[in-house]
Amino acid sequence: MTARAEQRVRHRRRVTKRRALIAGASALGLTGAAIVTTTMLSTAGAASSWPTAKGSQAVSSTIKVTGTYDGKLKKFYGSGELGGSGQEEGQDPIFELADGAVLKNVIIGSPAADGVHCKGSCTLQNVWWLDVGEDAATFKGKSASAVYTVYGGGAKNADDKVLQFNGAGKLVVTKFQVENFGKLVRSCGNCSTQYKRTIIINDVDVTAPGKSIVGINSNYGDTAALRNVRVHGDSGKKIKTCTRFQGNNTGKEPKELGSGPDGTSCLFTAADISYE
Repeated sequence: MTARAEQRVRHRRRVTKRRALIAGASALGLTGAAIVTTTMLSTAGAASSWPTAKGSQAVSSTIKVTGTYDGKLKKFYGSGELGGSGQEEGQDPIFELADGAVLKNVIIGSPAADGVHCKGSCTLQNVWWLDVGEDAATFKGKSASAVYTVYGGGAKNADDKVLQFNGAGKLVVTKFQVENFGKLVRSCGNCSTQYKRTIIINDVDVTAPGKSIVGINSNYGDTAALRNVRVHGDSGKKIKTCTRFQGNNTGKEPKELGSGPDGTSCLFTAADISYE
């Protein structure tokens, strides 16, 4: 085979692979920029190791982010009024992201306060939580077109929720890892304003102990798609995959309706979850 012919073959292979990735992303309901993000970043397999912090910084008042904030793998932790690490509701975050903001290469240590708040569409790239406080991240956008992207990174030691979805729109979690947690993702079960929420979890490592990978409100039309989820240390399959709730807007504790794939709200099959 000539060098020119070999070049053509390599080009066809690259194009074929890209088309396959885009087709896979489309099957998960991703379009436009979300396809670009997912197809560029969703090909790794095993979980990454936890990073070593390159310096540390105490944060006494919320860091507000517009545009892109690159923490260069520095560890940020709360002090003063942000020095709490409990489960009290209403805590302020270490970082607050404006609509469209990007937070990347950040380690959040302890005390972690309420982690990260996204006021609208946002991207959390390579963000790590060493000891989750109230929640690791909370998504609060009010537009149905809002997209929250969590790519890479991880969280551990969460008494309850890791990613709290209070707002409207779509949350896409890719190449994330979580260990010793309550719920990886929870669609707010009793917020005063409720929305239809879409959740996509793809290429994620989950390490026991944990209670549930995702919790959604089926009565508000929520959906959760799980793909390529690897569960570690849970041979008894005690961690629930997708839990459906009867959500409300009155502040009452939501009623659990069931768990597992149902073809309507919890969109996955047994082949999408592996136990290692």
